[in-house]
Amino acid sequence: MRENYTLTRLFVDIALSEGETVELPKEPTHYLRNVLRKGEGDAVRLFNGESGEWRAEISAISKRSAELTIKEPLREPQPCPDITLCFAPIRKHRTAFIIEKATELGVKALQPVITARTQFSKFNIDKARLQAIEAAEQTERLDIPSLCVPQKLENLIEGWDAERHLIFADEGGDAFPALNALSTLQGPAAILIGPEGGFTPQERELLRGQSFVRPVNLGARILRADTAALSLLTLWQAVQGDWS
Repeated sequence: MRENYTLTRLFVDIALSEGETVELPKEPTHYLRNVLRKGEGDAVRLFNGESGEWRAEISAISKRSAELTIKEPLREPQPCPDITLCFAPIRKHRTAFIIEKATELGVKALQPVITARTQFSKFNIDKARLQAIEAAEQTERLDIPSLCVPQKLENLIEGWDAERHLIFADEGGDAFPALNALSTLQGPAAILIGPEGGFTPQERELLRGQSFVRPVNLGARILRADTAALSLLTLWQAVQGDWS
């Protein structure tokens, strides 16, 4: 089975089962045929986020489509840690970095949040999903994080499930150290990272007034939004997620 891990991995939004033939659309076909130079008889690995990972062989390929025959299961589905990353969109390449690394770190859902100081409020969900898929393909992840529609911070708080802790990266300086605070939490959680420039005093007051919010401190230095997101996700995974 070990030799299978050298095979190309592809995410497909198609049901997978042994013996079935699936047809790939134009874009993944182009990748297989023209970038990887794959042809009939070559094997690949497929996953769809639901039924684990499967070995498949190319049975036919042309410029516009490819047919693959599902040969055998390789890995069973694996549960994803129940952690959501709520973040204010920032510059395009940095938002892409957050999506890519959050996917690698095992986040279950990505929730863009529009705050008072958010400078880049446009968020392309389709593009973000492609970035998440690419990160999952490259890191042996078996599922894709959910991509949520952007929400204003006030609306997010208003509709929040109080059973889920909201871990708030607070730059105020008087919150508990993140590692200590995360070690005591139980149950589902989400992480909230602000924009470049941070949260306004009014937003901090709103957040701190909620029973489900847990303000945490990330140290003496003010971290960039993308650095803060990865730092807090890493700490959470170490003490609450599947690293522990």
